[in-house]
Amino acid sequence: MKQEFTAPTVEEAKALAVQEFGVDEDKITFTVVEEPKKSLFGKVKGDARVEAEYTETKTDITVKYIKRVLTGMGVENVTIDVTEIENGISLEINGDGFAEMIGAKGELLDSLQYLASLVCNKVDREYFRITTDSNGFRERRKKQLEELAAKIANNVKRSGRSSALEPMNPYERRIIHAAVSEIEGVTSQSKGEEPYRKVIISSTNPRRGGGRDFKRGGKGGNRRNGNGGRKGGRRPQSTGFDFTTSFEKEYKKPKPEDSMLGSGLYSKIDI
Repeated sequence: MKQEFTAPTVEEAKALAVQEFGVDEDKITFTVVEEPKKSLFGKVKGDARVEAEYTETKTDITVKYIKRVLTGMGVENVTIDVTEIENGISLEINGDGFAEMIGAKGELLDSLQYLASLVCNKVDREYFRITTDSNGFRERRKKQLEELAAKIANNVKRSGRSSALEPMNPYERRIIHAAVSEIEGVTSQSKGEEPYRKVIISSTNPRRGGGRDFKRGGKGGNRRNGNGGRKGGRRPQSTGFDFTTSFEKEYKKPKPEDSMLGSGLYSKIDI
């Protein structure tokens, strides 16, 4: 991006370029085309002309985009601290009222992360990783998930029965898998399609017979000899555990916004 700016002084022309491009002055390359001329008596004649050239990086594109979105949402005094990580950047985002908007599971952080990735990665085919955080939210959420994984795993070990967690995004599922891998006697796997994909925690020593108790037959009662007490037919046999969760029962049909938070949210993770 190259543009020429005119002002009474060179410094004022540079300031116009900074305002126009929306970045720090040290990110712009300046070429002074013409300086103001002074007359014989010291009077300044004419304006300064400065050519400014700026090439947007993916970091610049990301920061500008998130600031524009949050400003549109009414968040004031937005600050974004950038830290370089492998193949991308980590963003610490803050602003007036932003913490209250994040959501219990960090839904806003996830959405900003996903949308900013779409915007900046349109520049070229080279993948640029973006992670978002605010006041240590990600670390607190990670500890919550690890505690949840340990609690469910211990229940599974005692009962011998598999347990399905509520649907989670790939990032959170990976935390669960990592936590379960450290606990003996249990294993985990992901099942289902986004956005309902969830982690199943199972015992490596499952209870035989599924832990069912069968009522004994007696006088005046029906004896269950493989047909469940029914005459002329067999009782339908269960094909396995019912891993349907309350989340799915209440929201069987995906909402329009589910497509935004689908499998592309963390395109580099296959969990």
